[in-house]
Amino acid sequence: MKVLGLDTATSGCSAALWDGTAGQDDGARVTVRRSPPMARGQAEVLVPLAQEVLADAGAGFAELDRIAVTVGPGAFTGLRIALAAARGIAVAQDLPVIGITSFDAIAHGVPAAERAGRFLLVAVDSRRAEPFLQLYDAALAPVGDPAMPDPAAIPGWLDGLYPPGPLLLAGDAAAAVAPLLAGRADLALASGDGLPDAAVVAALGAVRPTGLPSEPFYLRPPDVTLPKTGGPKTGGSKTGDPKTAAARPGSKAVPGGGAAA
Repeated sequence: MKVLGLDTATSGCSAALWDGTAGQDDGARVTVRRSPPMARGQAEVLVPLAQEVLADAGAGFAELDRIAVTVGPGAFTGLRIALAAARGIAVAQDLPVIGITSFDAIAHGVPAAERAGRFLLVAVDSRRAEPFLQLYDAALAPVGDPAMPDPAAIPGWLDGLYPPGPLLLAGDAAAAVAPLLAGRADLALASGDGLPDAAVVAALGAVRPTGLPSEPFYLRPPDVTLPKTGGPKTGGSKTGDPKTAAARPGSKAVPGGGAAA
């Protein structure tokens, strides 16, 4: 099986090919291409990155079995870039598209040695004061619903899910969240830049069932204003608000900012 992974959900841009037929010692080979973090411009970079990945692996779009793509939460414009590219390739090649949340992509990218014996809190930058949050147990099973609480409410929100104990923070908002949890004695920051990695997205897409929604995953509706001249204008900001939460892909919205699994 060959799976192309794509990510532009946050400030990163990456593409990767997971090749389960490569015959390597670990059973698969991953070829990855990443760009430096960027606030904009992913639309011009992503498809050439994917083409480079396939060329390096000696493969073509026609040889793919699946496309895996991050669906958010993240930047309103950014996550749609990878989704559009994934859908375009999928339609042309008659392939399934597997949606992977930014939370799962970041969580599964944290080295197992760092996660050992700890719960993991993934914090994604929303470009607002309130970060996107999802808690995982040591086996990377989600604990509770994703949320976007006010910064002052984060300690209480977390205590309700996981009383004080070993905790690892990951994600591009982890450094901003850490001072808010200074009262926890056993707190650590994961290594790395905290961005979703297309290599992880591709690997997850290889083992998850087809049919996972590839629609954008928002924790709040996107910011849209209507100018006097007519069409919608988007601010391009990241999205997420517990008061108007949309559900995790394939689930229903629930009060208080989460999503029902």
